[in-house]
Amino acid sequence: MSVHSRAACVVVMGVSGVGKSTTAELIADTLGWPLAEADDFHPPANIDKMAAGLPLTDADRAPWLRAIRDWVSARSAAGVSVVVSCSALKRSYRDVLREADAQVRFVFLHAGEHMVLDRLSKRSGHFMPATLLGSQFADLEPLASDEDGVTIDPSGTPRAVAATALMRLGLSAPSDPRQSTSNGA
Repeated sequence: MSVHSRAACVVVMGVSGVGKSTTAELIADTLGWPLAEADDFHPPANIDKMAAGLPLTDADRAPWLRAIRDWVSARSAAGVSVVVSCSALKRSYRDVLREADAQVRFVFLHAGEHMVLDRLSKRSGHFMPATLLGSQFADLEPLASDEDGVTIDPSGTPRAVAATALMRLGLSAPSDPRQSTSNGA
């Protein structure tokens, strides 16, 4: 990673089931950065609503996005760069995350609905039902040309997808983690 005045944050984004968590985990492991799963920041009411098959509103998402932003800022203040797995479907949601005191960059995992439905049909134990996928695609606003990030096809192996994201972002594993000021929890 090049030297910046602020720590970095890589947000792996996209619809549910596209491979955000796996890709984010591989990126975090490669870079030696802490990982936050945005689902862990949802208040219980949001989880209950999604589990009941009801899509979240912008008002439902606002405190959730602010909590993620604040987590990123707290780590950045300590000089710690992070990776976050978060749907970040709309530009307005990404704008909240960009308010973090960090250099926030996005990895948009872009796949068709059929591929994602196939993946969701094989997933178990997640609170969000596949029936909400249509609402996520309806809300999805791909990265605009003025947003700091890359769009990646997630159809390859998870390692290949993560490696492509890192290459396109110009990031690589630190050669000596003891010399990196962006490691740690």
